[in-house]
Amino acid sequence: MQSIAVSELRANLMRILKNIEKGSSISITSRGRVVAKLIPPEDSIKLAEQKLAKVRQSAKIYDVLSPISEKWKADS
Repeated sequence: MQSIAVSELRANLMRILKNIEKGSSISITSRGRVVAKLIPPEDSIKLAEQKLAKVRQSAKIYDVLSPISEKWKADS
């Protein structure tokens, strides 16, 4: 992770934001101490697709519309 001073961030904000948009992460320092971190946002659609792909590996699909002859405990 790169490190950048607050003054340099102010002077080069657009260039730095473009780097973050491409996936870079940057620590922002003030007087040599890290005060913040800039990281790219999570792509929520891509993240959802990854989670669904993981669920697909273990999911089982059954016929949920046809009636069954099995008695439910709630019916008793």
